[in-house]
Amino acid sequence: MTHKLTLQEIEKFSQNFNKNPEHHVIARAAQKNGVLAASYNDRVQSKLTRVFSTELDTDNVTNQKHSGRCWLFATLNVLRHEFGKKYKTKNFTFSQAYNFFWDKIERANIFYNNIIETADKPLDSREVKAHLDFAGADGGQFHMAASLVEKYGVVPSYAMPETFNTNDTTGFSNALKDKLKKDALILRKLIQDGKTAEAEDLRTKFLNDVYRMTAIAVGEPPKHFDLEYRDDDKNYHLDKNLTPLEFFHKYLSGVDLNDYVVLTNAPDHEYNKLYGLPSEDNVEGQYRIKLLNVPMEYLTQASIAQLKDGEAVWFGNDVLRQMDRQTGYLDTNLYKLDDLFQVDLKMSKEDRLKTGAGEVSHAMTLVGVDEDNGDIRQWKVENSWGEKSGAKGYFVMSNDWFNDYVYEVVVHKKYLTEEQKKLAEGPITDLPAWDSLA
Repeated sequence: MTHKLTLQEIEKFSQNFNKNPEHHVIARAAQKNGVLAASYNDRVQSKLTRVFSTELDTDNVTNQKHSGRCWLFATLNVLRHEFGKKYKTKNFTFSQAYNFFWDKIERANIFYNNIIETADKPLDSREVKAHLDFAGADGGQFHMAASLVEKYGVVPSYAMPETFNTNDTTGFSNALKDKLKKDALILRKLIQDGKTAEAEDLRTKFLNDVYRMTAIAVGEPPKHFDLEYRDDDKNYHLDKNLTPLEFFHKYLSGVDLNDYVVLTNAPDHEYNKLYGLPSEDNVEGQYRIKLLNVPMEYLTQASIAQLKDGEAVWFGNDVLRQMDRQTGYLDTNLYKLDDLFQVDLKMSKEDRLKTGAGEVSHAMTLVGVDEDNGDIRQWKVENSWGEKSGAKGYFVMSNDWFNDYVYEVVVHKKYLTEEQKKLAEGPITDLPAWDSLA
């Protein structure tokens, strides 16, 4: 059933708006200050106190700047806190540029794999289009970072510092996207013409091109480095000529990334089921992206248990919802847009996912929680937006926001129920690239 908007209807809309003088007062405030400032609820600050009953000993924060590397920052933040706790150096940081370099090479390789495997499908098919849309992207998941760490290790931030192109990936990312998409057309044509051997040779050449591009933009990763630092007690430490993998296995020997499970809360999917996102896997032969879908209470329980054991928690969320970057407040009642516009904007988590209104747009790190006789008051969040956001880089999140806008937490499998441990082992139900969890 279609409807043609008439001028008479529009005139009626205008009359309805103008007959209420309050509408003009509200409109002036919104137009002068913006709808978020006009709807800002300053009462939120009275309950988000930044005092936590459980809190990790952390200090400085990292800054991803103008890049989509939050998933990598959050993973390395969890690891650096583990390193800091073990070796009494809480401000030690790992190089995000190092693992970012390898992600570009590995992601290009798996992109070419996907393009070759789907060469028999139309260019405008949903699957091929999804692979093309993901070309050169920065965004990612926990298992993508875990795969890079397992294969290539980690290095201190001084061993491979940030560059202009890691702090602002726009230019390099656009060039890489164009390169990969052009290559895709060539590889598809060769496969379609039955020239498989030629396509394989050309894939190697293309990967060499990508390596050169990344080395120019980011710099080549170190093969060896000297670990040198002072701990919090001012003691000096030096360990010379380490490889990145030697460093990881020697200094983070207690961390087995295979022991961690991504719990997701996606009410638009069946609970107690393990899902995979093969379209977003980034390293061939390493970890697959796996999400165990469970009710929200299990994300909460496991996160608190891990925090109480002194370990940070990676979590995926929709950070642009009900968030103030300056104060670092995350609260479902932060902006009263319903009151401002006099409409009902509330949607369930399930409906937000179904319609695309909800998504995992960011990853951060839980480093504290505040409980009161079993009731959760708030959470302490370490972001990767530098010290000028929030309270020196730390955000405070209400438990309502946690329930509404957190979709994933990464926890050790020991915090799962026995049934969940079995489910986490498989089988995996693969989801398409256009799924709400992708």
